Amino acid sequence: MHFFDVQRAALLVIDMQRDFLDPRGYAAMAGVDVGRLRQTIKPVQSLIEAARALKMMVVFTREGHQADLKDCPAVKLTRSKKAGAEIGSLGPLGRLLVRGEYGHDMVDEIQPSMEDIVIDKPGYSAFHQTDLDQHFRQRGIDTLVVCGVTTEVCVSTTVRAATDLGYQCLTVGDACAATQSHLHQSALEMLEVEGGIVGAVVNTHQALELIHADQITP
Repeated sequence: MHFFDVQRAALLVIDMQRDFLDPRGYAAMAGVDVGRLRQTIKPVQSLIEAARALKMMVVFTREGHQADLKDCPAVKLTRSKKAGAEIGSLGPLGRLLVRGEYGHDMVDEIQPSMEDIVIDKPGYSAFHQTDLDQHFRQRGIDTLVVCGVTTEVCVSTTVRAATDLGYQCLTVGDACAATQSHLHQSALEMLEVEGGIVGAVVNTHQALELIHADQITP
């Protein structure tokens, strides 16, 4: 057993944005079935409620770029064009994946409170070109409970980066979703290889039990 101190743990909510979850957003325009991604909303809500009740640190991330797209690598912009959802182009929710646009913000069901931290990131990892690590270090955080979208891209990329930085990670499998079901399962399995080389994978019920019990079973 590893002691789970809620004061040293943070809930990390990855990219629950309209651009990914709204049927008029970036992901939908790229041909993604956002209905699959929206299934994460209720479990993520329950994790947020539990974390706030226990005064755990709650961090939200948003993927997006500056209005001039200077922080968007050319290869990423090219890929988005090929997918039919060019970053920075005008869509029903504003310019796609651009900070400050309606689509860039969180879905209505999941909104940060005044006490929560919001991290805007230009890449897939929540640690890339952000001050997220500094926020965690200042609070003495050593354990991350991770949820959000998508499992195969921003969630797994963030968890891998966090592990390299020395954080203990719990990925909440049913509070994450991928663009395709087989990618979701594969991404979770890759995190757990070699006895949990990139952390543990739990479901929402298990995560809530662990948080409330103040302990983690490796």
